Parts: sequence; structure tokens; C-alpha cells
Amino acid sequence: MHEVIGDAIRYWERHRIVYNLVLLVVVATIFVANAAAFGRVVSLDLFLQLFLLAVMANVAYCAAYPVDLTAQWSTLRAPWLRMRWVLFLIGLAFATTLAQFIARGLLGEHA
Repeated sequence: MHEVIGDAIRYWERHRIVYNLVLLVVVATIFVANAAAFGRVVSLDLFLQLFLLAVMANVAYCAAYPVDLTAQWSTLRAPWLRMRWVLFLIGLAFATTLAQFIARGLLGEHA
């Protein structure tokens, strides 16, 4: 059991860095592309909203753990270890889609 949990932590926490960097690039790109609108909405509230969203994105990232641990404890462990990158990519695509819509929404109708 310790081996499986350790393997999950090593895999997912290493990938969390990529996840956060990709989300940062998505949001920063939208804000840079809409610099005029960003200048009008910049405020403490905006930064608090971005902080809250970053925390929520990382909480959502943790949804991979129950899936990974369940698959590792099953008879499908070997194939799962070769294919779990698919779960990462699906989660990343979902998170980037949400981040894009939320970032545009924070800029209002200007984005």
C-alpha cells in the first residue's frame, strides 16, 4: 500500500507543476491579449479572485488521486501505469478550458 501511495504522489505532484504552469500561461495570455480591459478591471478583488481560482484548480487536481489509487490497487495496475498520462491530459484540457472561460469572464465583455 505504501508503494502505491508513494508512486501516486511522485507522479501527480511532479505533474502538478506542469498543470499550474499551463494554467498560468493560459490566463496570462488572455490578460495580455486584452491589456486594455485588464487595466480597467485590475483591483485587489481581481487578485483575490485569481488566488481563489488557483486554489480551486489545485483542489480539483486532487481528483486524480482517487482514480489513480483505485486503478493501481486493481488488477489493471500495470496497464494503468503506462496509460495514466491520458487522465492527466484530459484533466489538463478540462482545466485549461475552464480557466480560459473564467479569465475572459473576469475581464467582462471586453475579452
